[in-house]
Amino acid sequence: MRSSRSGSSRTSERRWRLGAVAGVAVLLVGVGLGIASAGESAPTVSCPKVTVGVNIPAQQQAEVRRDLELLDTQIAEADKRLRDSVGQGGPDFAQNAVLGPLRDKRFATINRIETAIGRNAAKPDLDAEGLSACALSDGTEAAPVAKPTDAPTTAAAAEPAPTESAAAPAGTPVSVNGQLSVCGVQLCNQAGEAIQLRGMSSHGLQFFPNCVNADSLAALRNDWKADFIRLSMYVQEGGLETDPVGFTAKVNGLVDEATRLGLYVLVDFHILTPGDPNVNLGLAKTFFADVSARHAANNNVIYEVANEPNGVSWDGIKTYAEQVIPVIRKNSPDSVVLVGTRGFSSLGLSEGSDETEVVNDPVDAENVMYTFHFYAASHGADRRAVVARAAKSLPLFVSEFGTQTFTGDGTNDFASTTAWLDLLKGNKISYGMWSFSDGRETNSAFHQGTCAGGNFTGNGVLTEAGRYLRSRILTGVGNPNG
Repeated sequence: MRSSRSGSSRTSERRWRLGAVAGVAVLLVGVGLGIASAGESAPTVSCPKVTVGVNIPAQQQAEVRRDLELLDTQIAEADKRLRDSVGQGGPDFAQNAVLGPLRDKRFATINRIETAIGRNAAKPDLDAEGLSACALSDGTEAAPVAKPTDAPTTAAAAEPAPTESAAAPAGTPVSVNGQLSVCGVQLCNQAGEAIQLRGMSSHGLQFFPNCVNADSLAALRNDWKADFIRLSMYVQEGGLETDPVGFTAKVNGLVDEATRLGLYVLVDFHILTPGDPNVNLGLAKTFFADVSARHAANNNVIYEVANEPNGVSWDGIKTYAEQVIPVIRKNSPDSVVLVGTRGFSSLGLSEGSDETEVVNDPVDAENVMYTFHFYAASHGADRRAVVARAAKSLPLFVSEFGTQTFTGDGTNDFASTTAWLDLLKGNKISYGMWSFSDGRETNSAFHQGTCAGGNFTGNGVLTEAGRYLRSRILTGVGNPNG
């Protein structure tokens, strides 16, 4: 989902020293000091100075400069988070909600600087590990950062014991289809038959905490006859990074509930802003290590490692995925993993590319599918043609779509939606609609107030979009009137 509920972030002032070295080389020094106004009682963040003292190819100078500026922006945002949260949280709040995420962001950014320089010169070692850990003005330091190949160290709950796998209730999607796998370009069931899953995506779990629960999931299974729920765990915007332990526990609890009902469940690491998933690499590894360990015995969990990457190359997305997938595979070797594509999971179309970059350089892992998102009032026949073509070469999964514009609001375009879902049906491409919530936007499946009321059954509680998809799943024909 592209729309954001968060406000704009502040940037901090940077002092620079630039000097010509060997023609194209420059020396860039980031001061990296958190700043607080006089009279504020909140501590501030102090981070090691990042210095690039090697020859920087001319092609990469602007990119390196932007990343160095980003390091100070990250510090300014951490300072603001400290000021805005004075008096909140327990004794580990600053470590879990501020220093830990800041460390992960700095580690990814410094790694990105090294990689950029290495494209046209020898890749430097800037000591990303040593430069990532920051401290508060009261002396609190972030925990040591893990290199991308190390075990994750971002603060989270102790590794949970796996839940025992109980047989799914008879006749439910999981009972019928069992362990899923990718066969060729299709999603297949335990018998090796190509299938299409149909379901719903939650909105951000932090925004609508009452909309996904035992009652609503039971309605999704029994009243809609849907196959899965997608749990959208926003990382930023008041999501996972603010309380890794609490939100991970919430996701695990909802996975347990979906499992009890015999539903498949997509665990969505919902990155959006920033759009480069590498910024949240450490947190992703910790989150997926925890969730996959907890549900290692389950055959109904699908892992979506990056919702809508944007402003990042396919190579950057692929590099991220190839570091996160092994963390999942350690606990869940047979699970299907969904990888977001460039340009808000548009197969690169929103950023001037197309599916060929993925076809020519796929993720090096088994049981992987690639996500495509569409919003029917914004995306029409031209994109459908690309998806029809891409489906011949790539295993695709539409983990999110809407009947309105990409903002998630506005007039529903059911004619375009029907054309899309007919295409997906013909190619057995699974899909989930945004969103299983009761917000004011037209993407919401429920009328406002439904989630607090607790009754999720029947057309009376559904919006036009909700009635359309329920009808489509039940009868094969989408009807906004139910």
